[in-house]
Amino acid sequence: MGPHVSVEVNNESGAEVDEAEFAALARYVLDAMHVHPQTELSILLVGTQVMTDLHVRYMDEPGPTDVLSFPMDELRPGREGEPTPPGLLGDVVLCPEVAAQQARVAGHSTAEELLLLTTHGILHLLGYDHAEPEEEKEMFALQRQLLLTFLAGR
Repeated sequence: MGPHVSVEVNNESGAEVDEAEFAALARYVLDAMHVHPQTELSILLVGTQVMTDLHVRYMDEPGPTDVLSFPMDELRPGREGEPTPPGLLGDVVLCPEVAAQQARVAGHSTAEELLLLTTHGILHLLGYDHAEPEEEKEMFALQRQLLLTFLAGR
């Protein structure tokens, strides 16, 4: 086992979460997307107020949101045997309070919702988007498949 993706998880949200699980998921997703092992990613969990501030400042939209992605290097998925160059992938910022509301509506746990949002955020950092219906379908199918495979392998 060589050096692997450096994933930093900072929980400033006050919510109880399993930081190690976020790191494991992130490494799983980046491995699956053939991202270089020496890539750095930061996952930050914040309260509603901080998320509202970020949402207003960067997206010019009111209120808190569930997840924001802040890419650093423009890394894209690699291929088998041809990983992306190492670099700083960027930050995924999550809001557990918003995730908890969405989880109730969706009928699954907050933990699952947060892991799904983490996967979604990482795919954004890798250049996936969902502006077009076709893109949205591809991205949502991929994030669901990645999460289910990760959970099944635990």
